[in-house]
Amino acid sequence: MGLAKYLRLAWRKPDVTISRARMIEWRKDGAITRVEKPLRLDRARALGYKAKKGVVVVRIKIKRGGHKRTRPNKARRTKRLHIRKNLRMNYKEIAETRVARKFDNMEVLNSYEVGKDGMNFFFEVILVDRAEPGILKDKQLGEFVVAPKKRALRGITSAARKARGLRHSTVKAPKVRPSLRANRRRGN
Repeated sequence: MGLAKYLRLAWRKPDVTISRARMIEWRKDGAITRVEKPLRLDRARALGYKAKKGVVVVRIKIKRGGHKRTRPNKARRTKRLHIRKNLRMNYKEIAETRVARKFDNMEVLNSYEVGKDGMNFFFEVILVDRAEPGILKDKQLGEFVVAPKKRALRGITSAARKARGLRHSTVKAPKVRPSLRANRRRGN
């Protein structure tokens, strides 16, 4: 058994006191903080992280809640008095898009959760530098850099594809391809 397996087992049931102390520190930080090394090394490596020049890990703090639609505060509008949840984007996708806007010279590779408390979700997002020569030569990471820019903002990262219902084949989910908007226009 290698190190990755033990790390994976440790993250299934993390120590409460250590994680609580970490989150108290993280709450004091800004919304987006660059970190030296990934906290969950096994998960980061599985998602494409490499300890080389041009690969950056960023921790982002996102407020929980706020997925419910607001109620109207004036006039009697029975048509608008629903408070259904509006879950078009999941928290991970929101985290990736915010990081992509902040670091506009880099490409979002993937992300994973590192913790949550009563108010916040904490994610670590792996970024790849587009202009780094070592990344361009890399067989695995080079294709993300050469491909069209802004994967996170165009909704083609793993979390975004999950939110859009594109994890399964067309047989199981016929209404989501090529996109929800295209199907709405088509009248299906």
